[in-house]
Amino acid sequence: MTQGSGLQAGLKNRHLSMIAIGGVIGAGLFVGSSTGIATAGPGILLSYALVGTLVVLVMRMLGEMSAANPTSGSFSAHADRALGRWAGFSIGWLYWFFWVVVLAVEATAGAKILEGWIPAVPQWGWALIVMLVLTATNLVSVGSYGEFEFWFAGIKVVAIGAFIVVGALAIFGVLPGADTDKAGLGNLTAHGGFLPHGPGAILTGVLLVVFSFMGSEIATLAAGESENPQRAVTKSTNSIIWRIAVFYLGSILVVVSLLPWNDPSIKSDGSYVAALNSLGIAHAGEIMNFIVLTSVLSCLNSGLYTASRMAFSLGERGDAPKAFAKTNSRGVPMAAILASVLFGFVAVFFNYKFPDSVFLFLVNSSGAVALFVWLVICFSQLRMRKIIQREAPEKLVVKMWLYPYLTWATAALIVFVLGYMLTDTEHDGRETVLLSLMVAAVVLIIAFVKQSMTAKRAPSEVPATEDPEKVPTA
Repeated sequence: MTQGSGLQAGLKNRHLSMIAIGGVIGAGLFVGSSTGIATAGPGILLSYALVGTLVVLVMRMLGEMSAANPTSGSFSAHADRALGRWAGFSIGWLYWFFWVVVLAVEATAGAKILEGWIPAVPQWGWALIVMLVLTATNLVSVGSYGEFEFWFAGIKVVAIGAFIVVGALAIFGVLPGADTDKAGLGNLTAHGGFLPHGPGAILTGVLLVVFSFMGSEIATLAAGESENPQRAVTKSTNSIIWRIAVFYLGSILVVVSLLPWNDPSIKSDGSYVAALNSLGIAHAGEIMNFIVLTSVLSCLNSGLYTASRMAFSLGERGDAPKAFAKTNSRGVPMAAILASVLFGFVAVFFNYKFPDSVFLFLVNSSGAVALFVWLVICFSQLRMRKIIQREAPEKLVVKMWLYPYLTWATAALIVFVLGYMLTDTEHDGRETVLLSLMVAAVVLIIAFVKQSMTAKRAPSEVPATEDPEKVPTA
């Protein structure tokens, strides 16, 4: 196989635009929102607004760093430079771990839907087929990944857009032929009030919805393989506010306005299916299953891409096997992709053989990684702003608002959410944080041991005429 010269700019502007829009719409929005609504009532809107604000602020920080230095390693590469090798190594590997576990979760979710349609193929067979197909698209070229994601994300965007329009017409009683007896803005306060379980339910809701926002940062990783990385990062960063406002707050507002928050169908059928069924729309369940399947495939596609590019970046920096940093003639990091999907297959196996032990451990131990990533982005930006201002101030085309005060406030809010999770025993919040901290501690120990060994070895390997700090470490 011909050796390549690195990643290639195979993503077009339309790919990046749709990856940015679709990346913020995870399958968790369709699948997980029903639990949040049942827990917090209409007040779940405040939970989504709080987490949405957090994501906007974190993405602004990441956008500032990535516009100045677009790279496939994104926040891991920025942490490497701003905080030290240990930080880039640790958060990079934790992020990789998160996405390869997501591969198994999403493959299983997609397999369940497909088995319902074609039961002749067992669930494990569908999971295998889905993983193989999307592995093949990622191995062909970055352009094929971009093309698949363009259509997957496009279907999600159109679906949610149509849902909001249809729902709004029903809420105001102008949707022809629909049963709108239960619909109306009165549902926001009529059934125990806007906060039926009290203000504390807002924070509980935050714990349930925070992980459905993971994926917003994918556009900054993908920008490194686009024709104009700086423009792509700037555009995706500036549009994050309306994307979250429309797709999350807009669609959830429609759900809790179409039918009472405590309607049993929300938990039994799922929030979006229940909302459509309440209008008497034929085949609502099948339509929503197709949309959820599309979201699952999109998440799988992006998860494999994201995990492989992080592995590639770690390989480039000497924090992963050197083979991960090698590309073929089409600019595809094959070893990084295959290693990521191999771990995904192993996780799928654990999901079928040991769902309540090994696989549950994998899911819970990666669950808080999103918050760890956001926290590292905050601290990286605090240092990186000074570096950019000193070395290349003209690259500050995106700036974090009210620096450094808003950055510190965001970091404090993330720490507060992590602390609050430790008090949550009903929804596994405490277990998730403790297991995630345990895995993070193991990775940190490996990082410091590796850094110590490299430091001891470096002096003997560096010629006397060279500056040791300028020599790449293995």
